[in-house]
Amino acid sequence: MSSLDLWPIGNCQVSALIDRSGRFVWACVPRVDGDPLFSSLLGGDGAEARAGSWGIELEDVTSIEQDYLRNTPVLRTVQRDGDGNSIEILDFCPRFTRSGRTYRPVAFVRIVRPLEGSPRIRVQLRPTQDWGAASLPLPGGSNHLRYQLSAVPMRLTTNAPVGLVREERYFRVERPLHFFLGPDESFEGDVAQSVDKMLGQTTFEWQQWVRGLAIPLEWQSAVVRAAIALKLCQHEETGAIVAALTTSIPEHSESQRTWDYRYCWIRDAYYTVQALNRLGALDVLESYLAYLRNIVDEANGGHIQPLYGVSGETRFDERTAERLAGYRGQGPVRVGNQAYQQVQHDAYGQIVLCNVQAFFDQRLFRPSGIEDFRALEKVGERAWELHDKPDAGLWELRTRTAVHTYSAVMCWAACDRLANAAGVLGLKDRQEHWSQRAESIRTRIEQEAWRPETRRMSATLSGDDLDASVIQLLDLRFLSPDDPRFQDTLKSVEDGLRRGSFMLRYATEDDFGLPQTAFNMCTFWLIEALDATGRSADARALFEQMLERRTAAGLLSEDIDPETGELWGNYPQTYSLVGIINCAVLLSDPWSSIR
Repeated sequence: MSSLDLWPIGNCQVSALIDRSGRFVWACVPRVDGDPLFSSLLGGDGAEARAGSWGIELEDVTSIEQDYLRNTPVLRTVQRDGDGNSIEILDFCPRFTRSGRTYRPVAFVRIVRPLEGSPRIRVQLRPTQDWGAASLPLPGGSNHLRYQLSAVPMRLTTNAPVGLVREERYFRVERPLHFFLGPDESFEGDVAQSVDKMLGQTTFEWQQWVRGLAIPLEWQSAVVRAAIALKLCQHEETGAIVAALTTSIPEHSESQRTWDYRYCWIRDAYYTVQALNRLGALDVLESYLAYLRNIVDEANGGHIQPLYGVSGETRFDERTAERLAGYRGQGPVRVGNQAYQQVQHDAYGQIVLCNVQAFFDQRLFRPSGIEDFRALEKVGERAWELHDKPDAGLWELRTRTAVHTYSAVMCWAACDRLANAAGVLGLKDRQEHWSQRAESIRTRIEQEAWRPETRRMSATLSGDDLDASVIQLLDLRFLSPDDPRFQDTLKSVEDGLRRGSFMLRYATEDDFGLPQTAFNMCTFWLIEALDATGRSADARALFEQMLERRTAAGLLSEDIDPETGELWGNYPQTYSLVGIINCAVLLSDPWSSIR
C-alpha cells in the first residue's frame, strides 16, 4: 500500500520522491509543476502500481536501510539478501557551481555499488507521460535508452548492460554502475567518472549551504533536514517557492479533498522565507524577493492572486488526470488549482512582510530603497482598500466569504510595516500616513473581532467563529502574549480545536463536509503560543511528540489523523517544515549554555 514515508531528492529545478524500497515513485519534468515522469505514487495500489516508477532491486532482498548523506539530499539505500550479498544505491539530482553558474539539469542520477558477496539486481525503469500513460524505450545505443516523452525527451545513459536494463532481467553487479537520466542529448565524457564527480560536487555544495545556517543548539538534525527540504521547494531559476512537491494526496481517507500544491502560494512562501530567515538563509529570501518584485510589477497596483506559477503564470484551471487512480486509489488526481481565482486579502500583508526586511538588512546584495518602497506602497494601498472586505480566507473556502480576522490583521501588518520602512528611509510624512492607517485598521479589528460573551477573538468580524488562525495574532505582533484577550482566545481555541497532541484548523463543516484530520502547522502555532504564555514545558513536550510523527526522512505532510497518527495531504509540505524550524529555534537552549 502507498505511503508518505518517502525521501525527497532534488536540485531546485526538478525533484523526486523515493519510497522505502528505493523506488522512484514521483517526479515531474521539466520542473516541479510539469508532467510526472514517475507517477506510481498516484497510480493506486493495484497490479500496475509499478508503472511510472524506477526501481533497482536486489534479487531476494530481505532488508533495506536508508539515510541521507550528512547535510545533503543525497539518499543512500543499502539492500541485503539472506545470503550475505548487498549493494548500496546513491540517488541525487546534480546541483553545483560550474562556469560561474549553478548547474541544475533536468536529470536524476543513480549509482549502484556492490558491497558484499555477488549481488544480482534488476532495473525496472518505467516512465510515464501525459499523466499516467506508459512510455516505452525507443531504439537507443550501446550505452543509452531513449524515451520520447511529451514534456521533454529523456535519455538514460549508463555503463550497465543496456539490453538487460531494457528487458528488466537480473544480472550480477561486479563493479559500480552509473545511471544518468536526463535530456535526450549525448552525454559528454565517461559516464562513471562524470557521475562520480557530480556526486562529490553536489555533496559539497549542499554541505556548504548547510554550514552557513545559524541553527539552534537543540534538534539540529531536525532543523537541517527541514531546511534542506524547504530549499528543494524553491524553483531557483525564478525564486518561486512551491507549497509542496506533490499533487492530490488526500487530506484524509475518501475525502475528495485532493489539491495540486505545486505552485507558489504567497502565504506559504511568506512563512517559508520567515523560517529560513531565522536560520540566516538569505539566498532564499533574495531569490524570492526578485520573484515578488515581478509579481508586484505585473499587478501594477491591482489585484494580487493567492498563488502563481513558478515563472509567474496566473492561470491554473483545474482538470482531472483520468489515467491515474489516485493515492491508494483515492482520487481525483487534480492538475491545476482553481484557488487562483479566489480573493484572499492576506496576500497583500504577506508581500509587504517578506519585503520589509530588505529595507533594514545590510547583508543583502540588493537592499531596498525609495523606488522599491514606492512600488510596495501600491500593495499597501490595496491592503487598506480591502481590509474590511469579504474574502475566502486563508483556508480557501470555495463557496463562502466573510471578513476574516486573519486577512484583516495581515492588511494591518502591511500598513504597520510600511510605516517602519518609511521610518528607516527617513520619509516622515509616509511613516505618519501608514501609521494612521494601521491604527485605524487595528481599532476596527479590536472592536469587531473581539467577542466579550465568549471572551475570544472571532475568526471573522461578523460572527463568533472558532479558528486556529487567530493564534497568529501573536506572531504578527497584533496582540502580545500577556494581553488577556490573547490568553482567553488561546484557551478557547485549545479547548475547542485540540485533539490530543494535534490541532484542527476549525471544527465546523466546510465545502466538503466536516474535516477529519488535524493541520500540522496549526499544532506548531499552538506550540509557539504555549511557550510565549509561560507553558514552556507543555510546548517542549508537544514539540517532541510532533517530531516523532515525522517520516524516516525527517519530514511532514500537511495533515495528520489525530487518532492513528497517520500522515495525509501533500508532501513534503512547506507549512509543516516551517513549524519544525520555528519551534526548534524558539524552544532550544542557547548556544551559550554549553560554555
